[in-house]
Amino acid sequence: MTTGSMRAQVADSWHRSAAAGVSADSAGAPITLDPDVLRDHREAHQLAPVFPLLDDVLGQAALDCDAVMAVCDASAQLLWVCGRPDVLRRAEQIGFVEGANWDERVAGTNAPGMAITLGRPVSVVGSEHFRHAVRAWSCAASPIHDPLTGELLGVLDITGGDQMGTPQTLAMVRAAARMAESELARIRLHSFAPARQPARGVGVALEAMGRQQVLVRITGTNGKTTTLMLSPRHSEIALLLASAPLGLSGDELGVLLYETESQSSTLRVELNRMRNLLGDDLLGSRPYRLLAEVSTDWHAVEAHLAAGALTHALRGFRGPLLPRSTAPGVVRMREQLDASLRAAVLRSGSADLMSTWTRSAWGADDYEMWVAQRDAVAPSSPLLSMINGQLARLDRELA
Repeated sequence: MTTGSMRAQVADSWHRSAAAGVSADSAGAPITLDPDVLRDHREAHQLAPVFPLLDDVLGQAALDCDAVMAVCDASAQLLWVCGRPDVLRRAEQIGFVEGANWDERVAGTNAPGMAITLGRPVSVVGSEHFRHAVRAWSCAASPIHDPLTGELLGVLDITGGDQMGTPQTLAMVRAAARMAESELARIRLHSFAPARQPARGVGVALEAMGRQQVLVRITGTNGKTTTLMLSPRHSEIALLLASAPLGLSGDELGVLLYETESQSSTLRVELNRMRNLLGDDLLGSRPYRLLAEVSTDWHAVEAHLAAGALTHALRGFRGPLLPRSTAPGVVRMREQLDASLRAAVLRSGSADLMSTWTRSAWGADDYEMWVAQRDAVAPSSPLLSMINGQLARLDRELA
């Protein structure tokens, strides 16, 4: 097949693969997760609770049609690969195994990698694969997103013969992915609970990392959970109060919240609106504080960092705190957390952790991290050409 006769999205993928230095003659994809790391990563992954459902629904279909079902994370690491032993042995010959990375930049054009890049369900048929060794296979894949935040969690894939590239197969995979998202929503709704019982019997959980607005989950004494999305200003207030368990005076909160001298009346209006939204039982005054047992995603990352659990800290870091906020107190917290985590990754000397950072939206242009990653990988690493390609890109853009 020539690029002139390709579907446009496949041709674009070929260009990305070639630009990253992937060889069309390469036999397999790189194994980037050792068995022990893979096991821990798999157990902690957000898709772990719904994998049995996927295995029951799509895994059985894979068995029936001489195919394999796979689930990868958002960076294209294959976490689960299931099928009959003889089919799995054939898949092993092209590196389609648990622990391998099938990002387009290291494995060439393939359905899981394209689904991550494009953010939508895709199929890749036979000769559309970039690497020759993979052209005996066809595959269909669909992203799976967090039902509340929309964050990409991973990709569901089925790989086998020519029938795997049909629209019907792609529709089946897409339906299974939507089923997983619905099950995740059900699990979140019924199983969320704070780590400790709050003094007033109410728990509040805040998510602000990588988000423009804070997501709040309030669990009442009856066990019922209510989910709210706060406005940008209320998000800033909630973040600041959650980080000051002893509370803040109006003057202190105003200094942290406003870039210029604040009007106390404006702040009181915002706090009254927030109290009407959350309820009198949750927002106290004199000083202003949250009257509940509060847990936050950024405090969890900070705790992992303090304990030296860098892998868990990086896994929990979903992006900077309220990245568009210009509130002085929020900016300070955001910059401190970003700097602490980045410095810890650089000090670690771990190519895997550095790769996680540079694959992210916030780390893709981090020149120093790319250089450190280049120095950390082995000279024979299949990632080296991709790293050098990214450094060359940044050299051009910075020049």
